[in-house]
Amino acid sequence: MYLTLNINARALVRVSQAVAKNMIDAGIKGSIVNISSTISTRAIPDHTTYCASKGAVNQITRTMAIELGKYGIRTNNVNPTVVLTRMGKIAWSDPKKSEPIMRRIPLGRFAETDDIANAVIFMLSDYSTMVNGTSLVVDGGFLAG
Repeated sequence: MYLTLNINARALVRVSQAVAKNMIDAGIKGSIVNISSTISTRAIPDHTTYCASKGAVNQITRTMAIELGKYGIRTNNVNPTVVLTRMGKIAWSDPKKSEPIMRRIPLGRFAETDDIANAVIFMLSDYSTMVNGTSLVVDGGFLAG
């Protein structure tokens, strides 16, 4: 339990503070993008600590957006559904576990790593210069229904 919270929330704060300090000291304007999850706002069984840790990521990101905006530093989240990383493929390979989630995704598939990378690239780009303190949900419609 503590390991999940330490990695997903506490480590994020520490790394972000170090990055933000360096950006401020160097006068660099830019963007910090954190990775959260759709289950930061919609709970699923057997994932209490993970859901709570990703909810913390959302709040940390919003707070950082307020604190760092005056330095020209935008802070946002990308909130994916299940991502088919090597670990994700193993963790969600059991149809008894994956099918209830998959049925709730109108696009009918889990996210691929490129789906998330493309969302992060967008959030880092000049196409999102007025986007700050928000979450870009990449879930194929999971949260829509």
